[in-house]
Amino acid sequence: MNFDLTDEHQMLQDSLRRFLKYSCNSETRNEALSSETGVTSDLWHAMVEMGVIGAFFTEEQGGFGGTGADIALIFEELGRANIVSPFLDGALLSGRVLAAAGELDRVADLINGDLQLALAHGEPTSRYDLNYVRTTSVNGILNGRKAVVVNALASDVLIVSARISGEVSDENGISLYFVEKDAAGLTIQDYALIAGGHAAEVTLDGVEGSLIGEEGKGFALLKDAYAIATVAQCAETLGEMTAATELTQEYLVTRQQFGRPIATFQALAHRMSDMLIEMEQARSAVIRAAGYFESDERTRDINIHAAKNLMGRAGRLIAEESIQMHGGIAMTQEYELAHIAKRITMADHRFGDTDYHLEKFMALTQP
Repeated sequence: MNFDLTDEHQMLQDSLRRFLKYSCNSETRNEALSSETGVTSDLWHAMVEMGVIGAFFTEEQGGFGGTGADIALIFEELGRANIVSPFLDGALLSGRVLAAAGELDRVADLINGDLQLALAHGEPTSRYDLNYVRTTSVNGILNGRKAVVVNALASDVLIVSARISGEVSDENGISLYFVEKDAAGLTIQDYALIAGGHAAEVTLDGVEGSLIGEEGKGFALLKDAYAIATVAQCAETLGEMTAATELTQEYLVTRQQFGRPIATFQALAHRMSDMLIEMEQARSAVIRAAGYFESDERTRDINIHAAKNLMGRAGRLIAEESIQMHGGIAMTQEYELAHIAKRITMADHRFGDTDYHLEKFMALTQP
């Protein structure tokens, strides 16, 4: 595989990294963390003006990118800058569902920054299984509960999955619906997330929904959207791991004991080497998952499961070792590493944890 960036990707990476370096800091992050919705609107609109959301979609869908490599590059930079934003759930995940369903007018509104979305799919007992849907739809009237709906309070409209037929774990019989946030019978209970941002528990009691795409065929739309969202999550975690590693390297060179930098102590140098080895393995896994995203479904999924499993294990090591080598300062609110470590740790629970993806990988690779 060719690991070099194309000229276009290099330009995108340079401009995005330069913008985030001077526009995002602990002050803007804390502003987002303390806001009512967990979103910094100024940053959202600035990124829209840069065309970042447009890079999530193909030209046929109204964007100018949409490949695994495009999306991985963007989310790695977002992770590196430790951005608290709804780009993953509110733009990429929700937007790719709409694009696949042919809702291109809504996609255009999203790209232009005129629409905020939230995907209400996970349920209190669904774990990570996309086919597990208890929420029901009868003639477009929805009843049920949705759990951990990211960006729900800040969204203009919800995308809700509901079952029209079949058993609770059937892949067939799942439909998707638009639900306006002020719809009668809709209850949104908002809360802050540990790693930043907001989510909500959503209750639907006789809520009227508007069908998205073909009736009963929502699972295929969800599966493809969650696949690219998992690649993006891996890339974002890689960026956060990079930031944690760089902070640790800088600290080891700066901090002195016995008249010399602690980076010269052999035990710490060995631990730093282990971190760098894990970083390179993780980077290779993300590049591979992004590169094979446009392949056939089985090849795509094998590489995504492998990457997500590795990111969970490597991310935990990076977070723990960074904290241990910093000492107590790494856990303070004022220091950037504390927030990065939380995001790395919680990323393992997004879109399936380490064990879940290992099970899926084994199922696909067994003869």
